[in-house]
Amino acid sequence: MTQPQLPTGNIWRTQELLSAGFHARAVARLTRSGDLVRARRGCYVRGSWWNGLKPGIRSRYLIHTHAHGTLTTSAGGFVYSHTSGARLRRLHLWKADGRIHLTQQTCPSRISHGSDVVAHTRALGPDDISFVDGLPCTSLERTVVDCCLMFNLRQSLILVDHACRMGADLEALRSRCTGLAGRNGVVALRRAIELADPRSESPGETLTRELLHRLRIEPPEPQYVVNTPLGQHRLDFAWRKRKVALEFDGRTKYFDYQPTDEVLFAERRREKALMEQGWIFLRIEWKDLFNEAEFKYRVLRALARGTAGQP
Repeated sequence: MTQPQLPTGNIWRTQELLSAGFHARAVARLTRSGDLVRARRGCYVRGSWWNGLKPGIRSRYLIHTHAHGTLTTSAGGFVYSHTSGARLRRLHLWKADGRIHLTQQTCPSRISHGSDVVAHTRALGPDDISFVDGLPCTSLERTVVDCCLMFNLRQSLILVDHACRMGADLEALRSRCTGLAGRNGVVALRRAIELADPRSESPGETLTRELLHRLRIEPPEPQYVVNTPLGQHRLDFAWRKRKVALEFDGRTKYFDYQPTDEVLFAERRREKALMEQGWIFLRIEWKDLFNEAEFKYRVLRALARGTAGQP
């Protein structure tokens, strides 16, 4: 007997597999073999595709599996919001849980959503809703506000920095804060808006800038460009007059990007050229951001060396 073939695509509802000729035992067998992965109740994905996804991309597709799996079972009327809205918009998140968040006008029953779904009951205006990757999602500014109301300051600042890079309107965010007086989390939201800087290119750079501010260290210039005989070199942070540069080494953890040996070699060559021009380099990693006393000592020592080298 000819075995049925999996339908085209990578995500299927249980009924779609049954309609393609797979009975329940066949689905169970394919799941045990790894050809199928049960992404959530009522929704399966192709195992080879799913296992090849990087964590950040997989968390986004979990939302797509929810949308596909509930397409014929849900009455609709909800939009993806909070961290799910942020993931669909590819915004940077730090220490955010993987649950699916959605917002709807009416209060859901206790059994209408799975245990991994958080349903919020809020009124949404026409300007609060848009579509991302074909899915209903809260607007960029609404997504930022909703997330920050349940985040701490550092989580909020990472999100607001990146949202500003993506085009979020800071004035619109400030305006939204006006009607949120007294709400939990609004203080972190306001503070993040005050400290926001779209020049930060990664969560690590945002946390570095926040730590420098909190430790009351003289603020550097982010993304400072210096010319060298080998071309331009863009520094994560620079105290220009002191010729002190601070570089954050941690992009691979959050960007699903591994620099090649050639890229690293070229970067080190440019760095060497800058050191020959008198620049002092301070390199930090993720762990350094959580050893604040040592971090402060290293930065102040580098700045003192830079000051000593001034004519």
